[in-house]
Formats: sequence, C-alpha cells, structure tokens
Amino acid sequence: SATALLILAAVVGLAVALGLLPRAPVNRFCAASNNQTGFLCDDRVICIPASQVCDGVSNCRNREDEQEELCGDLPRSLPGYLVFRCSNPGYWVYADQRCNGMNDCGDCSDEMGSLAACPPCGLEWWSCSPVLYEYCSCVPRRLCRDGVQHCLSWSDEYIC
Repeated sequence: SATALLILAAVVGLAVALGLLPRAPVNRFCAASNNQTGFLCDDRVICIPASQVCDGVSNCRNREDEQEELCGDLPRSLPGYLVFRCSNPGYWVYADQRCNGMNDCGDCSDEMGSLAACPPCGLEWWSCSPVLYEYCSCVPRRLCRDGVQHCLSWSDEYIC
C-alpha cells in the first residue's frame, strides 16, 4: 500500500532520470522586457526576448536558447508561442517583433490586421500613412518635423 506507492514513485523517478520515460515538456513561456513574449532559461529566472532565441548568441547560462533541438529546423523546431506567421505563408518573425512598430513581415501583417491584433499607435508614435516601407501605420514621433516626409499627407512635418 504505502510502501508499494513509495517503491513505484522511486522506480518512476529513476526511469525519468535515466531517460527511460519521456519527461513532460518544460514550459519556457515568459514575459520579457516591455511585456513581450520571451523564452525562460533553465535557471527559471532569466527571460530573454523571443528574437534572441537561435540567434547564434547564447543568452542562457546552459546555452539552452541555442540548442540544436530548438534551432535545428526554424521555425518548425520552435515552440509556437515564439513564432508569428506573416500573412504570406513563406514568412515568419519572432513573436516579440509583432506590434513593435516596424514592418518585419514586409507586408505589414505583423503590425496591422486581424492576425497581428495590435493596439493603436501609442503616445510615442504618430498615426498616418507612412511613405517609408519600414513602418506601416505609425511613425515614431522623433521623426516628426525632421525635414523628411514619412507620411503621404506630410502630417509628420506640419501637424505632428
């Protein structure tokens, strides 16, 4: 009864430790800086932004963010929460690049539309129809009145 349960628990624990039984997948989802999607290192303390996973630079102490099983077949080998699929099926970006104000997908699908579900421009952004392709529907306010047209309407130079 109680002894049998203890023996069973010890056997199962030993089997897991020896790799005879599969371990439950480790949940590595975390919120990195600016509340962006992140990857939790083995130490369960360090949370790195999604875009720093499989970038060739080890950010976790045990290099778990650069392991072959994680980085071997991008994006298929990544956990789904780290990936944002652009509207063009051949393209993807890291989840923390969605709604960052930049046109990372090339077609603005990471910044606009139902797939991205981004909030409206924040206080540090000016809403317009940008001319520069690196932006989609908002340009940084730091570009207002800089003598360069960023919005089709020139609103970044005259109104912003």
